[in-house]
Amino acid sequence: MSKKIDEQTKKNLAILKEANKRSTIKRMKKYRGFYVMFLPVFVLALIFHYIPMIGNIYAFTDYKGIAGMKVNWVGLENFAKMFSMAAFHSAFWNTLFLSIIKLILNTGAAVIISLFLNEMVNIHFKKITQTIIYLPHFMSWVVTASVFTLILSPTSEGMVNTLLLKAGLIDKGIYFLAEDTWWKPMFFVINLWKDTGWGTIIFLATLSGISPDIYEAASIDGAGRFQKMRYITMPALQNTIITVLILNLAKVMNLFESVFVLQNDAVLSTSNVLQTYVYYQTFNSGTIPNYGYTTAVGLTKSIVGCILVLVCNWASKKVRDGRGIV
Repeated sequence: MSKKIDEQTKKNLAILKEANKRSTIKRMKKYRGFYVMFLPVFVLALIFHYIPMIGNIYAFTDYKGIAGMKVNWVGLENFAKMFSMAAFHSAFWNTLFLSIIKLILNTGAAVIISLFLNEMVNIHFKKITQTIIYLPHFMSWVVTASVFTLILSPTSEGMVNTLLLKAGLIDKGIYFLAEDTWWKPMFFVINLWKDTGWGTIIFLATLSGISPDIYEAASIDGAGRFQKMRYITMPALQNTIITVLILNLAKVMNLFESVFVLQNDAVLSTSNVLQTYVYYQTFNSGTIPNYGYTTAVGLTKSIVGCILVLVCNWASKKVRDGRGIV
């Protein structure tokens, strides 16, 4: 009897599998236009993102590129060398600190500005304000660094130092971008100025999706403006904030351009991050670059970034009743 049931179960599963297969093929034929549109994206992702991952094998070799085409398998020697280097440890912790603090500050500032913009009644003033805070995002980091180097200059041309000297707050000019004490705070301020406005777009989109009926009902119940923000607006933004944090965590280890254009030899110990560390190891080491070693650094960076995303996604599931984005 049990054998007959097992056979019938197998037949039913086979029929169901065949039906699902036909249904899938039918859907693919029906939406073939979408698959054709997706094909170029898939090919580009394959060529530029997945195939290059094969190059990670060089992390386990002593490969010096054109100057030394011979590839010697060295196993984990590059990783052992990497973890024994004080410069790597400094760059690693600088990367985490700068990236995570920058992410928290930028996201928090974007949320606060979005709330203020959402509360503006005058639509024309609101649009003008949005445009002004968006504009810095479209400036290149090279231009941004040049502008702030001039503004923060310790000479008479530096606006900040001039104002501080006239106010009697300092006795002599401060070179903000060439002192370890000041470089990190200035880095965060410049990043806030440049990226916060652009970050408000996704939060304003979320706020525009909240039904006005909810606010009207809260007003009837006697809720004030801050109560509405606390009990309606912020809960509505919660999922978006978590999603933005998780997605941006994947990029925290890729900090390069904003640091590279602002750093100098005087603050290298404070400003050196993994990407600039790899750059200097490759182009400024004074010897034939070891691409195997720099590949090992890049692979480690990618693994740490992946772990951060998974940990944050796990925390999201705990906070949001099992809901994550990965």
